Amino acid sequence: MDISLQEYHNFRSFLSRSCGIEVGENKQYLVKNRLSSVLREFNLASYAELVSHLEAHTVFSNRLKSKVIDAMTTNETFWFRDDSQFLALKKEVLPEFFLNMRGAVKIWSAACSSGQEPYSMSMCVEEMTHSYSEPLNVQIVGTDISEAILNVARTAVYSDMAINRGLDSKVNALYFQKVEAGYQLKPEIARRVRFQQLNLLQSFSDMGRFDIIFCRNVLIYFSDEVKREILHRLVNALEPGGYLFLSSTESIPMDMASLVPVRGGLACYFKKVE
Repeated sequence: MDISLQEYHNFRSFLSRSCGIEVGENKQYLVKNRLSSVLREFNLASYAELVSHLEAHTVFSNRLKSKVIDAMTTNETFWFRDDSQFLALKKEVLPEFFLNMRGAVKIWSAACSSGQEPYSMSMCVEEMTHSYSEPLNVQIVGTDISEAILNVARTAVYSDMAINRGLDSKVNALYFQKVEAGYQLKPEIARRVRFQQLNLLQSFSDMGRFDIIFCRNVLIYFSDEVKREILHRLVNALEPGGYLFLSSTESIPMDMASLVPVRGGLACYFKKVE
């Protein structure tokens, strides 16, 4: 099914307003590839009909919006992505908090997709437990705009293909058990992590403050203006002295003086100055 220039323009506008994602001017092929099954599922005859329902406020349109956003925000994910940052988390950042622990260390994995990032964090913590006499109190929150992908994360069951993306056989044997549907993450790893649906365009002040925030490979989908706004709110969500991890290809605006880069270690990340 073809999509006209006007239909494409209207859809891009909806996507930008609803979840901040900017789709390029000539990416009709991407939209058609992602949404063809959605149109069939909802028995829609055209993209004009799709956009019309997306702009409505009915039970049907709400279900449709959820499906469309799920389809358009499905991103690649794997275990210990950019492993130098996880080494920095384990060797540089977490030991600082554990040395002066005055309560739970709170970590936020923003745009966590199917859970590989926050569960990788929990594995890092588990590896560190043997080096400390006291229990390590770490609370990890994973958020994503897609409720469907969060339901996958909550099950903590992964296919052979998903397991093989970033995990070696030793880690697999330590933290997973084979089940009929694939591999089940062991409870001692999964229990540190909870998941909740969140659109980064909306306020997240009610989540409280965090010691560490990972927001990687998601800001690239936003306009510069939206990216700047989200970054400012992420900084506000950090405790003084907290750390922000972006992807290795992302940077912060020059005028964001409250964040200073931490260089010379295992990876580059940012610290909120007190």
